[in-house]
Amino acid sequence: MKIEELMFAESGGVPNNPRLPVLVYRQAIDVTENGATRIEERFRANGWRGLWRDGVFAHHHYHCGAHEVLGIAEGRARLLIGGPDGQEVEVAAGDVILLPAGTGHRRNEASVDFLVVGGYPPGQDAGIQSGAATADDREAIVSVPLPSLDPILGAEGPAVTVWQSAMHAERGLGERQGH
Repeated sequence: MKIEELMFAESGGVPNNPRLPVLVYRQAIDVTENGATRIEERFRANGWRGLWRDGVFAHHHYHCGAHEVLGIAEGRARLLIGGPDGQEVEVAAGDVILLPAGTGHRRNEASVDFLVVGGYPPGQDAGIQSGAATADDREAIVSVPLPSLDPILGAEGPAVTVWQSAMHAERGLGERQGH
């Protein structure tokens, strides 16, 4: 499995996350048989809840109160991550994308069999936003707690290790600058 990290600045009213990278796990789960069920089992085993099965909206949207995981159970798609000026990411069955709160995403194109299993850390509200971010939205985004477990790799996964390092670096920078 290969894991990519992507960072995005605010784009076209989509706030993105100023501290945490998007994580793209390539071929993270074997989905050759019962792909959606296998993804759900992995997410549940690592404490992720609010699971759903569907696609990805064809309009830019983001979540102010939750981090979101998207497991590709079937098919393939081109997703635009990071708002209008973001990056197109091609995904295929077995890939997983972890979007930190505030990260814009939309479907540009997908195969007819494209199926996603999504979920959120416990206690987080996935309220969908599609308008320009407000100051309250930005405050909510940076206040979303980090998950205690990575949805794919548990306690040792990048949603824990990389994201905690990013938060510690941010805190250290603020302390050095007197913030």
